Amino acid sequence: MSFTIAVSGKGGTGKTTIAGLLVRYLLEEGKKPVLAVDADANANLNEVLGVQIGPTIGEARDLMKKDVPVGMTKDVWFEYKIQEALVEKQGFDLIAMGRPEGPGCYCAANTLARKCIDLLAGNYPYVVIDNEAGMEHFSRMTTRTVDLLFIISDPTVRGVITAARIRDLIEELNLEVQQSFLVVNRVQNGLQPEITAQASKLSLPLGGLIPADPVVYEFDLEGKPTFTLPQDSKALRSSWEIFERLVP
Repeated sequence: MSFTIAVSGKGGTGKTTIAGLLVRYLLEEGKKPVLAVDADANANLNEVLGVQIGPTIGEARDLMKKDVPVGMTKDVWFEYKIQEALVEKQGFDLIAMGRPEGPGCYCAANTLARKCIDLLAGNYPYVVIDNEAGMEHFSRMTTRTVDLLFIISDPTVRGVITAARIRDLIEELNLEVQQSFLVVNRVQNGLQPEITAQASKLSLPLGGLIPADPVVYEFDLEGKPTFTLPQDSKALRSSWEIFERLVP
């Protein structure tokens, strides 16, 4: 049974960078192979990981509606497309969901996608999922239980309130999440007491802080994969401290 870790948060909080660092942490700790799932319609986890993206599940869904080969069932054809979309690297594999369909759409293709992702995930001890805010797309793609959820926020009261809304939306979707933690990213000079008080008021357990790191900014500016941050990176070291405490 694989251990599923999801990363969520509003745009611009650095959630995809943290998802990539989580993949790296698992690899360096020998917890591999890892299945990395990019469930964000604006797929860029591959850029963080430094790999070329393959065909997406969304593209396979669209093709299945009009282009199933004669003599092949939809199930078999779609499983073939799932394997085709899987990008295999040393220690981890990456698959991208692609653009989501409209809200509330649970067509036969989505049912097949859930089955295929579940089938893939069973081959990995750890699954890391980089989600859209609220995990709506994830809810359409898989029924798997999330063992550990990191909700990423910037160091503002408004950001923490948004994180709580994401947590509430997940509960409304009836997704099964065993543990969830707030992670505040890009912190400068410690967390302001107003932010700590807001997190406590909203019952958001604080998983940890990640400081603002000029090395991350430099990598993003130059288009370099943050998966390869140097060991002395402040963001990398702080992420490791969080993962060591919370990831079994």
